[in-house]
Amino acid sequence: MEVAPLVQSLKGKLVVSVQAYPGEPLRHPETMAQMAQACEEGGAAAIRCQGLADIAAIKGRVEVPVIGLWKEGHEGVYITPTLRHAVACVNAGADVVAIDATDRPRPDGRTFAQTVADLRAQCETLVMADCMTIEDIRNAVAIGCDLVSTTLSHNKPAIETTMDDGPDIALLHQATSEFPGLPIICEGHVHTPADARAAIDAGAWAVVVGTGITHPTSLTTWFRTAIEH
Repeated sequence: MEVAPLVQSLKGKLVVSVQAYPGEPLRHPETMAQMAQACEEGGAAAIRCQGLADIAAIKGRVEVPVIGLWKEGHEGVYITPTLRHAVACVNAGADVVAIDATDRPRPDGRTFAQTVADLRAQCETLVMADCMTIEDIRNAVAIGCDLVSTTLSHNKPAIETTMDDGPDIALLHQATSEFPGLPIICEGHVHTPADARAAIDAGAWAVVVGTGITHPTSLTTWFRTAIEH
């Protein structure tokens, strides 16, 4: 698997996910762009963001690569669920498009492999596979995704996992052992610098941090809970 220069630039680095949920005070593209710029100034090597307006606003504000996705819905495949969503992310300015890489049904009937193939046929872009299981990771590597991430590992049914609230180090270990030297990204529940360091020590190519940096409502709740309880 050939590693693209953009992906190579992320090795050993921090990627920050800059997102706000609908109805929240920060839910505005300009606010997200300002936060992305602040993260860039703090040393983020790339920004991951959601929605066409946010992608466009952030791309116009930062110089680091932008990993774009488009969430639609709340269950099943909702991270860039169709080819239409993926193409729109590219057109909005994303350097990399993040796509749900599970084998769950998609609204347009395509498989993940078909989505990636059709996207590459239409656009010049890099693809980040957001995976849930080692099988998803194996499939993403097999079809030649540029980056493979543990993004969805905490979405597995509770009966299938006993992991704590930190990053899925077990899955990361398994993936990096099977695919040494490939860009396996740790994403999901990386809440502290210690979590991020543990991911790098486990072999992660790069680490994505979102809530632990860019979601002040959650951060405030964590501190309040610690103080009150």
